[in-house]
Amino acid sequence: MQATRPLQFKGFIGRSIDEFKRLSYIVFSSEGIRGAKRPYELHSFRSPTSIQDCKVMSDAEIGGVSTSKLDWVTSPPRSSGIAPPSPNSPGYARFHGTISTQLPKDRPDIKRTGYAAFRTRDRPPTVFGRSLFDIDPYVYLALRVKSDGRSYFVNVQTESVVPTDLHQHRLFVKKPGEWETVLIKWNDFVRTNLGFVVEPQTEIMRQKVKSIGVGLTDRIPGPFELCIERMWATNDESEADSVVEFPKPKEVADTPTPPTPPKEGKLKTKQGQKIAWDSK
Repeated sequence: MQATRPLQFKGFIGRSIDEFKRLSYIVFSSEGIRGAKRPYELHSFRSPTSIQDCKVMSDAEIGGVSTSKLDWVTSPPRSSGIAPPSPNSPGYARFHGTISTQLPKDRPDIKRTGYAAFRTRDRPPTVFGRSLFDIDPYVYLALRVKSDGRSYFVNVQTESVVPTDLHQHRLFVKKPGEWETVLIKWNDFVRTNLGFVVEPQTEIMRQKVKSIGVGLTDRIPGPFELCIERMWATNDESEADSVVEFPKPKEVADTPTPPTPPKEGKLKTKQGQKIAWDSK
């Protein structure tokens, strides 16, 4: 006899009630006119079941040998001397594994490996229809993370005409090995498809965000570890330890002498030009 598997999401009625409360608050607080004041939780990893609502991926799906896992970790007690993610946080998720660029021997069609990622699963419907994140009233995506300093990307998928389109941005941290809150402007994400920048560039479909996740594609062999407690939308810049911004590709090209040397990531245009990222 198998134990009953826990539900990944609330039931249909529970989800519908939560969505009704959220929409009612927007109406009665006039957020649609005045702008959002309180943050909008996109995904919290504070409960053990939170990792079940995420999909974990790696090149193992195409025959590679990279590994990736998403585990739930209990926050250390204050008496341990180890800093917890944030006050009153019972736990967080640990995204970890090993990157390998080894090619599968029985798949000559595979020319490139070395990636790992996770994302939130598509949200089940409510009585109001498909469940999508509406981040239109917000300026920033916020993430509470502790990084090993590797070149992670934040990936945002919308209900786009092209299902394989992603909007991506480098996850810059200033304190590797320590907990910090990073804010990224929604308008600074770059539209990509299968790892290449897509033209023409378009902004995120802000009312139709399907999923949010983090990926590692630096193809540097070895272990990786990223801890994450929460992802949310906000307008409050004071929540952040750092705010990440970068000049758009055209702006970089039009600037003869950038004020600071841009960091080049692994993301390229189809012409082979690297996207310049500036971590202010």
